[in-house]
Amino acid sequence: MCLDSGNDLDCSNPKVEKKSCLSVILQIAKPMTLLDAQPYDPTKARRRNIRIASAMVLVIVLAALAWFYRNWPEEHAVDKFFTALQHQDYETAYGIYFNDPGWRQHQQKYSQYTYADFYRDWGPGGEWGLVKSHSIYGSANTKGFGGGGVVVEVIVNERTEHARMFVQKSDRTLTVYPY
Repeated sequence: MCLDSGNDLDCSNPKVEKKSCLSVILQIAKPMTLLDAQPYDPTKARRRNIRIASAMVLVIVLAALAWFYRNWPEEHAVDKFFTALQHQDYETAYGIYFNDPGWRQHQQKYSQYTYADFYRDWGPGGEWGLVKSHSIYGSANTKGFGGGGVVVEVIVNERTEHARMFVQKSDRTLTVYPY
């Protein structure tokens, strides 16, 4: 049934003028223009603005977290190294130093800096003595030194002079930062 001026028209009836049924269909399916737009709904607009603001805040917070923790893997490696030194587990510390937990199977690979040299440098008679406490002070990226890596500053035994460890980004090996 078609509706035309409040009258019911049966468009399937051949006696009904096709023109009146077509006008009814065109009125119902008429495209919307700017003047026919829905009225402004302030609550809907407010919800949309809140969603946009929330998304922007979320993106900013995630970007800030990514920036603050950009060197976390390298800081974690240095923390594990000093924790092993603090527990006087020098063999584990040596494995962390070269990022090779199975270093005992191929000691000839590290002939330039042997375990004896490492123990002399990092053991009880080394520059830092027995490590009783440590904390990560901060870290910074380096571009030119050693092909790119991170320098991690560590407070060892509450000393004012900080230990500076260089962590190679490509293979996570450690060394003392010379500068």
